[in-house]
Amino acid sequence: MRYFGTDGFRGQANGTLTAIHAFRVGRFLGRYFSRGKRARIVVGKDTRLSSYTFEYAFAAGATASGADVYLLHVTTTPSVSYVVRTENMDCGVMISASHNLFADNGIKLFGSDGEKLGEDVLQQVEDYLDGGTLPLATGADIGRTIDYVAGRNRYLAYLLSLPKTSLRGLRVGLDCANGSAWALAKTVFDALGAQVYLIGATPDGTNINAGCGSTKPAALRELVRLHSLDVGFAFDGDADRCICVDEKGNVVDGDGILYVCAGYMKERGELGDGGVVTTVVSNLALTRALERAGIVVAHVQVGDRYVTEEMASRGAMLGGEPSGHIVFRKYTGTGDGILTAIRVAEIMLERKSPLSCLTRGYRPYPQKKSDVPCKNAARTLEQESVKRAVARAEHLSGGRIVVRPSGTEPVLRILAECEDESAANDAVGMIERAVISAEEVL
Repeated sequence: MRYFGTDGFRGQANGTLTAIHAFRVGRFLGRYFSRGKRARIVVGKDTRLSSYTFEYAFAAGATASGADVYLLHVTTTPSVSYVVRTENMDCGVMISASHNLFADNGIKLFGSDGEKLGEDVLQQVEDYLDGGTLPLATGADIGRTIDYVAGRNRYLAYLLSLPKTSLRGLRVGLDCANGSAWALAKTVFDALGAQVYLIGATPDGTNINAGCGSTKPAALRELVRLHSLDVGFAFDGDADRCICVDEKGNVVDGDGILYVCAGYMKERGELGDGGVVTTVVSNLALTRALERAGIVVAHVQVGDRYVTEEMASRGAMLGGEPSGHIVFRKYTGTGDGILTAIRVAEIMLERKSPLSCLTRGYRPYPQKKSDVPCKNAARTLEQESVKRAVARAEHLSGGRIVVRPSGTEPVLRILAECEDESAANDAVGMIERAVISAEEVL
């Protein structure tokens, strides 16, 4: 794909991703889904400054092609997915760059089933972006925009209907990343009876993910320790991820969440025969812990799109990534950070156990990660000098090495997982040096 990565079309706002792109994506989708009818497209956005520009540019393009556009305004990515599949929409659009800082933005697309739009349609979108032409709607065929906050409220009602028990008495910290969850998450946990302590909930258009959220959990750890909270939950900019902090201030990432939820679901016959689906960067200790519990684990390439596709293929009810994308297939077809937080809190109360006890059977192996900026990460990875460095690092460390181009940023992601932490650090350093040298030559 030329524009769309593993999680949408993402780039610097009005740099690599412009309002013209958003307008043309709207033009194509409005026309594509309006064949023989008036299409209905729902649009949400996060709190970053440029989201307003891209929201209105997309809406202008889609309505010019004959579609009606339903605006959820600031909301979460999973709420868009929910509204698409429950409100008879043809397509869903989320304007967000997820965990990136405010200067970036992105366009995520969902089909009528609430799952990521198929690559066949994305390919057609890209072909149109590269110079395609389409007729404009005229007269009574021109579409309109519709304020649709009601859709977001129905999503909130759906979340509140899921827990089987009240969260009364639970002291919860929420880090909303100054993003999409800033109002929704507190509303949900307040309504469920939890005592909520809130940070990352003062968005100003430029502070989304800045020193907070799922990629920067230090502030949440401090909040949990300072107020002796039972648990903390950190979301990313569009709230499709969740990272936990236990009562001791320890971070529990997506792998830890999968371990807790998989054991709980297996005990209750909710896991099915499809096991758990995760990615190649998931900690090997998770696979071994789940297999000891009699749970099959399948691995796919990085990206929640690939996780959900494999889950559907296997009939799996649980899947996710270390980054905190957790998919509960019974409830949704995409990662949902607030739903994940509700499920973890509910498990803690039903088992009458703190999170640190629920994760006791899972001890991750040491991992060292690095993101090396690359103009063309895929091409750099194919350089013989880099390949030799990866092979040598794997041999010397005796561990597992994963090196891959990011699907969301212009970086090469390096992961080394070893039983010895210093060996992991050495392995990553060796590969970093090779990548930087290769970039200088290219």
